[in-house]
Amino acid sequence: MVHTRMHTLAPSLTEPQGHGLRLRPWDAGCDADARIWLRGHLDPEFRRWNTPLTLWTDLGGARKSLRARAVEAGEGRAASFRITDAVSGTALGHIGVNEINRPLRLARVGYWVLPEARGQGVATRALFLASRWAFAELGLYRLELGHAVGHEASCRIAERCGYAHEGTLRGAMWEAGRHDMFRDAHLHARLATDEEPAAPGPR
Repeated sequence: MVHTRMHTLAPSLTEPQGHGLRLRPWDAGCDADARIWLRGHLDPEFRRWNTPLTLWTDLGGARKSLRARAVEAGEGRAASFRITDAVSGTALGHIGVNEINRPLRLARVGYWVLPEARGQGVATRALFLASRWAFAELGLYRLELGHAVGHEASCRIAERCGYAHEGTLRGAMWEAGRHDMFRDAHLHARLATDEEPAAPGPR
């Protein structure tokens, strides 16, 4: 079978790296990437705070999800990265610059970290890198980050990376594992003109 590469980053764009990490595009045609994507989405902590548009639970669903991400990348609507250790190349999680609105120079960021990589500052370092990249490479002006109320770890990560807490959005997210109930979300945002926070060091 011929392997068709479908990357979740447009070929003209560079890969962010630094602070002990390298952010690499997911390969939608790679089974290893699909297995990591599936494992991340089946993790109980991910499912506690996130409810995907499609509630898939198998490798086929993971492949389809990554292909959809690759299509969005090709159309300039998103960029999705596999967070990896800069030295070993080990996958640590995911970060995406999503819902890119070119006229408004706006996008939303989201991330998750695999269980074995938690407690090492991975999400903070990845968000710092992805934010700098989105402002410089994509020319965006505003980045938004939303998370369910009660997810204190995401609040801390956002604030460390210069995302100011702007308020509470009522009923802005689905409840865990459901598409028929809603919960409140905290909205954080950072502007290109905001002072960049201190760079996080590698753990």
